[in-house]
Amino acid sequence: MKKKLITVICAFAAAVSLCGAARAQSDRTPGIIRSALMGLEYEVKAGINIGGASPLPLPEEIRRIDSYSPMFCFSLEGDIVKWLGEKERWGIVFGLRLETKGMKTGARTKNYSMEIIGDGGERVKGNWTGMVRTRYHGTFVSIPLLAAFKANPRLRLHVGPYVSFMTDGDFSGHVYEGYLRENDPTGNKVEFEGDKRATYDFSDDLRTVQWGVQAGVNWKAFKHLTVSGNLTWGVSDIFEKDFKTITFNMYPIYLNIGFGYAF
Repeated sequence: MKKKLITVICAFAAAVSLCGAARAQSDRTPGIIRSALMGLEYEVKAGINIGGASPLPLPEEIRRIDSYSPMFCFSLEGDIVKWLGEKERWGIVFGLRLETKGMKTGARTKNYSMEIIGDGGERVKGNWTGMVRTRYHGTFVSIPLLAAFKANPRLRLHVGPYVSFMTDGDFSGHVYEGYLRENDPTGNKVEFEGDKRATYDFSDDLRTVQWGVQAGVNWKAFKHLTVSGNLTWGVSDIFEKDFKTITFNMYPIYLNIGFGYAF
């Protein structure tokens, strides 16, 4: 995965360098000029995602968050901006984005609904009290459709919905230093002490199609170089509707910081 990521980033950097060299010879091609006259702009961007999937508000089953790591999550995006009217202050942004989202967390829980995997591969449901370690990671193709406002020639604000299609996902972890009450809070008690632990894996229950809202800013630092910041807030649970093991919804909330090349 790391090798693929490095390859993608290098390819993007090479593409930007080639574009810059081409612009040195001819600042704007006839095609770009025609697009500008039609109120169209094009941009390619790269960035990193920082955030995680979280219940809102934090449920009483999660007593304390002990650790959090955002992991390294990237995004590559191409945008088309269509400006409207003679003044071109308002417009529409259509984008296509390849991105990864993820996190690692550790929490202390009480009566946390759980399904663990036994040593023989059997699955045991119940209520867990103790420590939980979770790893969440997903690869998405996302399509934002945003309303844009040009505050000045260099600053653009935008907000609107997005939809994401998950191509690969993982939600797994392990429990330790606690006990599981089988089936319900008064069921048979199975203790995990010392180095004893049990794993869980809910990857197959992740929702393939997710959606939410996005808001952010885009600043033209130079003629072609842009710097952007975007907050994406999922309004759909990351799990399928019929998944009941985790009893609360979890929403992906991420801040994206990146740079781009405006044609």
